Amino acid sequence: MFWRKQYQIDMFRLPRHIAVIMDGNGRWARRRGLPRTAGHSAGADVLKTIVKECNRIGISYITVYAFSTENWKRPKEEVDYLMGLLLDYLRNAEKNLAGENVVIRVLGARDGLSQEIQEQIIKTENFTKDNTGIVMNIALNYGGREEITNAVKNLINDVKTGKLESADVNEEAICSRLYTENIPDPDLIIRTSGEQRLSNFLLWQCAYSEFWFTNKNWPSFRIQDLKKAIYDYQKRTRRFGGV
Repeated sequence: MFWRKQYQIDMFRLPRHIAVIMDGNGRWARRRGLPRTAGHSAGADVLKTIVKECNRIGISYITVYAFSTENWKRPKEEVDYLMGLLLDYLRNAEKNLAGENVVIRVLGARDGLSQEIQEQIIKTENFTKDNTGIVMNIALNYGGREEITNAVKNLINDVKTGKLESADVNEEAICSRLYTENIPDPDLIIRTSGEQRLSNFLLWQCAYSEFWFTNKNWPSFRIQDLKKAIYDYQKRTRRFGGV
């Protein structure tokens, strides 16, 4: 008999912010004899399901790694497909997340994106900004090192121009210049496909995050896997450097 364990999560101890490295789309497709683009399409469908479930159970923030600064090195055909997929996702935000009350924000270097995508980001963010449900951060053309570098450059400029005293350069000053300004650090970071590394994702913000890895490729990730990740997270004791 097929038996599937049900994970009973504590609804009063949910992580406030979950971040996801959605890895393994290409491998999922290859194992099925499909083009890599099919894996990205399947992964986009899974993302809709997971965001809706996170919103339903009361997660406040979800940040997903959609396209890194390193992903430009991939074949042009694949990059073009991913950009088209992301553009469609942003365009169809109202339909795809109908009734879900989701706020959509995009994190990353926008000047590296096409004018069409930049304009759509503004439209989608404005369209969803007054929603009161989960905040979905899409890391697009995002790199953790670049984010920190840009924050440091802005700090230097602000000190030079007198907007900030050098004595006031601290963690708070850095945080306020990151893409994630006013967003709490992730409590839980999930990575699929069996890889166990951050790949330049939220390097500053992950200082005290809990990590959860699965061998499943992202298109095979299900709500039950999300619940298992939360269940395992809730069994841990977070000391934040204390005893």
